[in-house]
Amino acid sequence: MTDLIAQRAAAPISELDRGRQDAAPGGPEGSARPGGPSARAGRTRRRGPSQSAWWALVFIGPTAVGLLAFYIWPTIRTLILSFTKSGPFGGSEFVGFDNYVRLMQDPELLGALRNTAVYTIIALVGIPIAVAIAALLNTAGLRGRSVYRTLYFIPVVTMPAAIALVWRMIYNGDYGVLNEMLGAVGIDGRSWLTDPSTALVAIAAVGIWAGLGTNIVIFLAGLQGIPDTIMEAADLDGAGPVRKFFSITIPLLSPSIFFVSVISVIGALQVFDLIYMMLGRSNPAMPNTRTIVYLFYEAGFLDNERGYAAAIAFLLLLIILVLTVVQFRLQKKWVHYE
Repeated sequence: MTDLIAQRAAAPISELDRGRQDAAPGGPEGSARPGGPSARAGRTRRRGPSQSAWWALVFIGPTAVGLLAFYIWPTIRTLILSFTKSGPFGGSEFVGFDNYVRLMQDPELLGALRNTAVYTIIALVGIPIAVAIAALLNTAGLRGRSVYRTLYFIPVVTMPAAIALVWRMIYNGDYGVLNEMLGAVGIDGRSWLTDPSTALVAIAAVGIWAGLGTNIVIFLAGLQGIPDTIMEAADLDGAGPVRKFFSITIPLLSPSIFFVSVISVIGALQVFDLIYMMLGRSNPAMPNTRTIVYLFYEAGFLDNERGYAAAIAFLLLLIILVLTVVQFRLQKKWVHYE
């Protein structure tokens, strides 16, 4: 033992220091080892599957709660309510499919569906109008482009009540601006909103005007996404403006046209505010302009038949669902995504 102590004491100082460094956790060899403490400290800490799931719930939770509270549950509640009949003093009783049988036998339903279909077809005329205006606004070197965009978008942010009030004065048969303009060129005007043959078309024209700004903004975004190289190649091939518009612009803009057509059909099928505020219940043209949503309003809020109104609402939901599915099926034949 004494000899071992003497040998360690006689060892050079440099060898002792080197041994301490080799044995130290933070020494050169310790830091170089893959499994060393310093290497473990430098690693990124990964979250486990459970932690990632909790973070996903944190971000998705508010949206999911909103969908359940404001969309899914009201839809389920409407379906349940459509199988009931409201009592005169509140409450309801289960009546099965009686409301749907009554709805299929209602003579006003066919007229409401016809008026809704006519309004929807007229509303779709606004799509080519919006495409043409967006193409003109996208012209290179056009001055005041932002001013035009603002003017077209003003009706979108205007309250429907204000729009209805202004257009009621324009359509007025006695002092309306429209009849004054027609009279200036020798055309006799008429009472546009009380004539059954013109009331629905007049209201649909207002609907097109009110939604034009949204469609133009969407089409402008689609036009600005078309590469300039394609247009330059068309110019080199000698294509004129009309040929480029129908052969290049329209096919490349077809995804935006498809999107606008879907939302336009859904919005047209749900039209109510313009008819309610521009006509009124006592209007003689009401039978020719009553839509399915107006029929729902009369049943649910005027006649207090909530079960029957729920059946009308669910029928409208099915119509919108079927037409949307048909549109998505047909878009494979004319929409180009590349």
